[in-house]
Amino acid sequence: MKKVGFVAAALVLGAALVLSQSFTYVGADKCGICHKTPGQGRQLPIWQGSKHAQSFAVLEKPETIEKTKASGIARPSEEPRCQACHVPLADKAPGLKSEGVTCEVCHGPGSEYKKLSLMKNREEAVKNGLILHPHADAVKAACLKCHDKAHGKEFDFAAAWDKIKHPIPEKN
Repeated sequence: MKKVGFVAAALVLGAALVLSQSFTYVGADKCGICHKTPGQGRQLPIWQGSKHAQSFAVLEKPETIEKTKASGIARPSEEPRCQACHVPLADKAPGLKSEGVTCEVCHGPGSEYKKLSLMKNREEAVKNGLILHPHADAVKAACLKCHDKAHGKEFDFAAAWDKIKHPIPEKN
């Protein structure tokens, strides 16, 4: 019984330590140093070709500005209601606004887990801030935070996931 209590206390202490650390956002370029090659799954090029990478830019298009005027929004790129989904890191990492929905929106701030030695050990990377989604339902739940009838449109998770998924290929 003492052993179980010790393990539980160690887990709580470990979680508190991780939560107390101040991880910072580093940007897609830092992630892309490793995550751009076919051997790593081409995550950076997949993201660059996605609407996520353009989600901030769309807020500054003249047609978007015109559409939002009817809702009383003069500058959608500066509007918190728009930023919540189009630029989720606007407050936490203002220098990354132009990245829109970037790697760290889903995977957490990379300042600590970006190190190659940690990325080679998933458990250590997670301890240092990496957020992983263990299955498709977890990914879908994360996506639905913004895509659940966004702008009155239905969201086809399966079709959207086929466009953006970016697994690391299995090693032989």
